[in-house]
Amino acid sequence: MDRREFLKKSGLAAAMAAMGRAAAARGAAAPDKGMPRIRLGNVEVSRLILGSNPFWGYSHRNPALDEEMKRFYTDERIIAVLDEAAACGITTVTAPPEPRWISLWTKYREGGGKLTIWIAQCHDAPEKMDAEIVRAIKGGAQAVFIQGGRAEEQFGKGNFETLRAWIDKIKDAGLPAGCAAHWPEVHPELQKRKFPADFYYQCFYNVSKGATFREEERAKAIETIRQIEKPVIAYKILAAGRLPAEQGFEFAFNHIRRKDGVCVGIFIRDGADQIRQNTTLTEALSALRA
Repeated sequence: MDRREFLKKSGLAAAMAAMGRAAAARGAAAPDKGMPRIRLGNVEVSRLILGSNPFWGYSHRNPALDEEMKRFYTDERIIAVLDEAAACGITTVTAPPEPRWISLWTKYREGGGKLTIWIAQCHDAPEKMDAEIVRAIKGGAQAVFIQGGRAEEQFGKGNFETLRAWIDKIKDAGLPAGCAAHWPEVHPELQKRKFPADFYYQCFYNVSKGATFREEERAKAIETIRQIEKPVIAYKILAAGRLPAEQGFEFAFNHIRRKDGVCVGIFIRDGADQIRQNTTLTEALSALRA
């Protein structure tokens, strides 16, 4: 019996329903104890990580939606999403170390916010990357990784020592260090060169090369993840909103390993229950594959 058949025969829908009832009984204000955890270096994070692309208007759909997201996500609404994610058992968010985010994160944590871990995605120009890494560390990030586009720039030029120096800078500060990529060939090469990364972020679709969210790109991403010794966080598992949550999560958890996780952003204008749904899917699929 293959994994897909197993999930169907094991009653994914029933498992999700039972977990949803249990979560509701615990109450929205209480953290969900059913969320599995993974380790990125010395930091334990929820297996489902909250993405922040919608907060900044990165829809990967069209400019009109980009602008709508930016208008919609005021600081107050972002904080509301963080609170809801924490109530559902998510401990971790990924966000770039921009001044607005650092200010918001500081306000959130000082105000008693229950979502506790921020993984910084450094994405500034190469000549500014060192300063951005320092800004992330000073701003309270518990782990830092290099954004996929920036990593691919250096990879494409053969500047492996530049990329290695950024990873070393993060690790010298005592934080877990990682690297992201859309291209499936990047991470295996870094592993071959014995990069000191503690974790990797792998996009399910090669959007940086103009791919249109094709299944063959997702298959290449899975092949990459299976080669990597360190934990991998899969992102864009829903093809930037093009796939239903059940379909995208089921495929992802059928193919990633127990030590891997997923990063998913949400646009709550399209449904306030998305966080709970994503959490329940993560719990149910993780339990079925335990």
